[in-house]
Amino acid sequence: MWTDQEQDRHKAQVRGQYQYQYQDQDQDQDRAINEIEGFLLWEAEKDRARIRAQAFCAGLPWLTDSQRREVELRYCQDQCHASRAQLERIAVRSAALRTEYEGVYRALRRRLITAFLSGSVAVAVLLAVAAVGLATR
Repeated sequence: MWTDQEQDRHKAQVRGQYQYQYQDQDQDQDRAINEIEGFLLWEAEKDRARIRAQAFCAGLPWLTDSQRREVELRYCQDQCHASRAQLERIAVRSAALRTEYEGVYRALRRRLITAFLSGSVAVAVLLAVAAVGLATR
Protein backbone atom coordinates (compact mmCIF):
# COMPACT_ATOMS: atom_id res chain seq x y z
CA MET A 1 0.00 0.00 0.00
CA TRP A 2 1.10 3.52 -0.71
CA THR A 3 1.05 6.28 1.82
CA ASP A 4 -1.04 9.36 1.11
CA GLN A 5 2.08 11.30 0.14
CA GLU A 6 3.18 8.59 -2.29
CA GLN A 7 -0.29 8.46 -3.84
CA ASP A 8 -0.36 12.25 -4.19
CA ARG A 9 3.12 12.23 -5.74
CA HIS A 10 2.09 9.47 -8.19
CA LYS A 11 -1.11 11.33 -9.14
CA ALA A 12 0.88 14.51 -9.73
CA GLN A 13 3.34 12.65 -11.96
CA VAL A 14 0.53 11.07 -13.97
CA ARG A 15 -1.26 14.43 -14.24
CA GLY A 16 1.99 16.03 -15.38
CA GLN A 17 2.52 13.36 -18.04
CA TYR A 18 -0.99 13.86 -19.38
CA GLN A 19 -0.56 17.61 -19.27
CA TYR A 20 2.60 17.39 -21.39
CA GLN A 21 0.89 14.92 -23.70
CA TYR A 22 -2.03 17.31 -24.20
CA GLN A 23 0.34 20.22 -24.75
CA ASP A 24 2.17 18.20 -27.42
CA GLN A 25 -1.14 17.34 -29.08
CA ASP A 26 -2.18 21.01 -28.98
CA GLN A 27 1.13 22.04 -30.54
CA ASP A 28 0.75 19.38 -33.24
CA GLN A 29 -2.78 20.59 -33.96
CA ASP A 30 -1.62 24.21 -34.07
CA ARG A 31 1.16 23.27 -36.51
CA ALA A 32 -1.27 21.32 -38.70
CA ILE A 33 -3.74 24.21 -38.72
CA ASN A 34 -0.94 26.64 -39.62
CA GLU A 35 0.16 24.39 -42.48
CA ILE A 36 -3.39 24.07 -43.81
CA GLU A 37 -3.94 27.81 -43.51
CA GLY A 38 -0.64 28.50 -45.28
CA PHE A 39 -1.54 26.09 -48.06
CA LEU A 40 -4.96 27.68 -48.56
CA LEU A 41 -3.51 31.19 -48.53
CA TRP A 42 -0.87 30.22 -51.09
CA GLU A 43 -3.47 28.58 -53.35
CA ALA A 44 -5.58 31.76 -53.13
CA GLU A 45 -2.52 33.82 -54.06
CA LYS A 46 -1.88 31.59 -57.09
CA ASP A 47 -5.52 32.03 -58.12
CA ARG A 48 -5.21 35.81 -57.82
CA ALA A 49 -2.06 35.70 -59.97
CA ARG A 50 -3.88 33.60 -62.58
CA ILE A 51 -6.81 36.06 -62.62
CA ARG A 52 -4.44 39.04 -62.97
CA ALA A 53 -2.61 37.26 -65.80
CA GLN A 54 -5.87 36.60 -67.64
CA ALA A 55 -6.94 40.24 -67.17
CA PHE A 56 -3.55 41.39 -68.46
CA CYS A 57 -3.79 39.18 -71.53
CA ALA A 58 -7.36 40.29 -72.17
CA GLY A 59 -5.91 43.74 -72.93
CA LEU A 60 -3.66 42.20 -75.59
CA PRO A 61 -6.13 40.95 -78.23
CA TRP A 62 -3.47 40.37 -80.90
CA LEU A 63 -1.88 37.44 -79.02
CA THR A 64 -2.40 33.98 -80.45
CA ASP A 65 -3.68 31.25 -78.11
CA SER A 66 -0.20 29.79 -77.58
CA GLN A 67 1.27 33.25 -76.98
CA ARG A 68 -1.54 34.04 -74.55
CA ARG A 69 -0.85 30.83 -72.57
CA GLU A 70 2.88 31.62 -72.52
CA VAL A 71 2.32 35.20 -71.32
CA GLU A 72 -0.16 34.02 -68.67
CA LEU A 73 2.27 31.34 -67.48
CA ARG A 74 5.20 33.77 -67.21
CA TYR A 75 3.01 36.42 -65.58
CA CYS A 76 1.82 33.88 -62.99
CA GLN A 77 5.38 32.72 -62.32
CA ASP A 78 6.56 36.29 -61.88
CA GLN A 79 3.67 37.12 -59.55
CA CYS A 80 4.27 33.96 -57.48
CA HIS A 81 8.00 34.73 -57.15
CA ALA A 82 7.21 38.31 -56.11
CA SER A 83 4.59 37.11 -53.61
CA ARG A 84 6.94 34.52 -52.12
CA ALA A 85 9.72 37.11 -51.73
CA GLN A 86 7.30 39.51 -50.07
CA LEU A 87 6.02 36.81 -47.70
CA GLU A 88 9.59 35.86 -46.77
CA ARG A 89 10.39 39.50 -45.99
CA ILE A 90 7.25 39.72 -43.87
CA ALA A 91 8.18 36.53 -42.01
CA VAL A 92 11.68 37.82 -41.25
CA ARG A 93 10.29 41.16 -40.04
CA SER A 94 7.64 39.38 -37.97
CA ALA A 95 10.28 37.26 -36.25
CA ALA A 96 12.39 40.36 -35.55
CA LEU A 97 9.40 42.18 -34.09
CA ARG A 98 8.48 39.19 -31.97
CA THR A 99 12.00 39.06 -30.53
CA GLU A 100 11.96 42.80 -29.88
CA TYR A 101 8.54 42.73 -28.20
CA GLU A 102 9.48 39.74 -26.06
CA GLY A 103 12.48 41.70 -24.78
CA VAL A 104 10.31 44.74 -24.04
CA TYR A 105 7.75 42.52 -22.30
CA ARG A 106 10.44 40.93 -20.11
CA ALA A 107 11.76 44.38 -19.14
CA LEU A 108 8.27 45.64 -18.31
CA ARG A 109 7.50 42.53 -16.30
CA ARG A 110 10.76 42.94 -14.40
CA ARG A 111 9.88 46.58 -13.62
CA LEU A 112 6.39 45.62 -12.48
CA ILE A 113 7.69 42.90 -10.18
CA THR A 114 10.32 45.27 -8.80
CA ALA A 115 7.69 47.96 -8.17
CA PHE A 116 5.36 45.45 -6.52
CA LEU A 117 8.09 44.07 -4.28
CA SER A 118 9.29 47.58 -3.38
CA GLY A 119 5.73 48.59 -2.53
CA SER A 120 5.25 45.46 -0.45
CA VAL A 121 8.46 46.12 1.46
CA ALA A 122 7.44 49.75 2.02
CA VAL A 123 4.02 48.68 3.37
CA ALA A 124 5.66 46.06 5.60
CA VAL A 125 8.09 48.67 6.97
CA LEU A 126 5.27 51.15 7.59
CA LEU A 127 3.24 48.48 9.38
CA ALA A 128 6.26 47.52 11.48
CA VAL A 129 6.93 51.15 12.39
CA ALA A 130 3.27 51.67 13.24
CA ALA A 131 3.23 48.51 15.33
CA VAL A 132 6.35 49.62 17.21
CA GLY A 133 4.87 53.09 17.68
CA LEU A 134 1.65 51.64 19.11
CA ALA A 135 3.54 49.22 21.31
CA THR A 136 5.62 52.02 22.88
CA ARG A 137 2.58 54.08 23.93
